[in-house]
Amino acid sequence: MTDSPIRRHGIVRGLENVASSPLFEGRFGRMFRALPAASFDPADLSKLAGHMVAEHEATPTPETESDDEENSGISAGYTYLGQFIDHDLTFDPNSSLDKQNDPNSLVDYRTPRFDLDSVYGRGPDDQPYLYQQPGGLKMQLGRKLTGNPNDLKTRDVQRNAPETGPKRALIGDPRNDENVIVSQIQSAFLRFHNRVVDVTGATTISDAQQIVRWHYQWVVLHDFLPTIIGKDTLETILPHFKKGTTIFQDPPNLNFYNYRNDPFIPVEFSVAAYRFGHSMVRPIYRLRGGLDRLPIFDPKVPSLVGFNEFPADWAIDWKLFFDFGHNQPKLGPTRIQPAYKIDTSLVNPLGSLPPSIASQVPSLAERNLLRGLRMGLPSGQAVAKAMCLPLIEDKDLRVGKATEEDTAKNILLTDISAAFAGNAPLWYYILAEAQQAFKKNETPIRLGPMGGRIVGEVFVGLLLGDRHSFLAQDPCWTPIPKFTREGTKGGTFGMAELLTQAKEA
Repeated sequence: MTDSPIRRHGIVRGLENVASSPLFEGRFGRMFRALPAASFDPADLSKLAGHMVAEHEATPTPETESDDEENSGISAGYTYLGQFIDHDLTFDPNSSLDKQNDPNSLVDYRTPRFDLDSVYGRGPDDQPYLYQQPGGLKMQLGRKLTGNPNDLKTRDVQRNAPETGPKRALIGDPRNDENVIVSQIQSAFLRFHNRVVDVTGATTISDAQQIVRWHYQWVVLHDFLPTIIGKDTLETILPHFKKGTTIFQDPPNLNFYNYRNDPFIPVEFSVAAYRFGHSMVRPIYRLRGGLDRLPIFDPKVPSLVGFNEFPADWAIDWKLFFDFGHNQPKLGPTRIQPAYKIDTSLVNPLGSLPPSIASQVPSLAERNLLRGLRMGLPSGQAVAKAMCLPLIEDKDLRVGKATEEDTAKNILLTDISAAFAGNAPLWYYILAEAQQAFKKNETPIRLGPMGGRIVGEVFVGLLLGDRHSFLAQDPCWTPIPKFTREGTKGGTFGMAELLTQAKEA
């Protein structure tokens, strides 16, 4: 992007002492470097986390009835698409929940780019087992999965076959086998790559990868972002979207995410804002018709927890997770399952994560709050001031579900501890900010002005900072017409259309 007329500002996040592998290229850094770290007593954070985890529901809401916790504006598939995107951007195995961490010294063991290194790994020369041989042009797939009449070619990711023990996924990022849903999103991207090779006739892996990456980046920019942060926020960052001009005529407004040469991952994004998806997790999902709903985690019954081979008849029908334009009913087993609302409540299973995911602190809410403390994040109010946003008053900062039944009785943050007065943890504040939009159970809830702006600017900045992205290299590019919903140039292309094409491989 150095030869691009688009504006670039800020401070470099150093790449010194980084390993030579293409997966070891980034540093974490700070978005608001002048703001002091917020101080909290870990015991107060533990109490807050306890209130943020909902009580166990012995009887799930039937699909024939409306569930007040569901988000009418976001379907369930975006929860796991968001997880897949996160694994493409960040991997931090070295920070600790027990001690203070310096983000500037932490290596991001993922490239801070939308380049699908979680799918492609280190390439066919270094990881040939990820690619079909001979040639290494297509991706290797796993066993056939059954049960979904709408996709008779469904495949698992490939797995090892030990004599004893779990059958681990052989994929570019093992975290994409964390649960059955994100595992099958990974498989869908492998199949989409193979579909691209078939349709385009690409003869080199690099040509095929560029086509796949650009379609993926299009999904991130034109489907995922407006769904999560809202169209208005996205158009504020990218004014050419609204004006119908080019990105060069109306450059992006990156007011807070600034860098000089190479993008970095801000901890305000990775440790706070982008963890909004944890509140969107449902406790139970229907994978397809004819199969009972399954809990996300439950050691007592079959569940969607991953890191092992799951039953072969658990093929996902993606029409239950994304809108393919089929006018499905709002209730019943064939509906599109909504995500849960972005609010200050996490479903009960996330309060006791399985050992395969969290070995020490099992509460996801407590893990997030402690990580924010150890990373020295500023308070939510401090970031709001820095972004010139109105502060949410303490009387409006509550903890609990965004439902008509719960809103009035949700506990005040300051009643949990007086130390939270004017001093809310950033991750909590971003969830509470989104929750301010709640009016009634049917109100769609997306990220608010702070959370949406942080996520949106980082995503756009990463795309612009990647010299090989479509937004930097060819901003007038559009997806292959055959792949769009209308089958025309400039037609709709989102995650539903990507999955439609993956079915053909």
